[in-house]
Amino acid sequence: MIRAILFDVDDTLVDTRGAFRHALATVAAHHLSNAPSPDELNHTWRTDAGGYYRAHTRGEISYREQRMLRANALHAMYGGAEMDDDAYDAWNAEFEQAFRDGWRAHHDAAPCLDELDARGIAYGGLSNAALAYQEQKLAACGLEHMPMLVGVDTLGFGKPRPEVFQLACEMLGVAPHQVAYVGDELDIDAVAATTAGLQGIWLDRFGDNSVGHPAGVVRIASLRELAEVTAV
Repeated sequence: MIRAILFDVDDTLVDTRGAFRHALATVAAHHLSNAPSPDELNHTWRTDAGGYYRAHTRGEISYREQRMLRANALHAMYGGAEMDDDAYDAWNAEFEQAFRDGWRAHHDAAPCLDELDARGIAYGGLSNAALAYQEQKLAACGLEHMPMLVGVDTLGFGKPRPEVFQLACEMLGVAPHQVAYVGDELDIDAVAATTAGLQGIWLDRFGDNSVGHPAGVVRIASLRELAEVTAV
């Protein structure tokens, strides 16, 4: 029986995809001479072909390093100048403000947490971003009652390492096999949680039919389905 729920934050509770789209369109207007459509630009950023953000979550490079590398890769693809530290600082200030301006909760996030509160089900956040940053994001989206438990800076690395899932379960005071983890990325969220002994739940909001359905992973399209699939 599932007694507690752990949530990813970005694109699970918060529409981070939309926030990135807004931020990228903002900087593209000032810095890219050959910018593609906002959707293509967002896809390029999120795909992160260099794997820089995941290198950050493995503890290999800093948050600043990963974002600067991604920004310069974007400039190289779409007609922007290569940025040194000073130029990047100015770019990032513009990007970060627009990113924060775009923070919005998904429509099903607050009702899901309210239902868990009403049922007395414990929950918390486990994210591959910094703990305080995610607390700010949740508060800006009206989800400040969602406790952040573990961020990438808690242990110096993040998902898919099993230690981060196990620590979050310890903080909830619930054994891993009685905890479900909900996230939008199949590999580092649902599969990694299952490997760590939790019930992995893949929140597939966009109906990605290009991938299979690994054994042991539950697939949902909305947080409205969570109560049913976890029997809480």
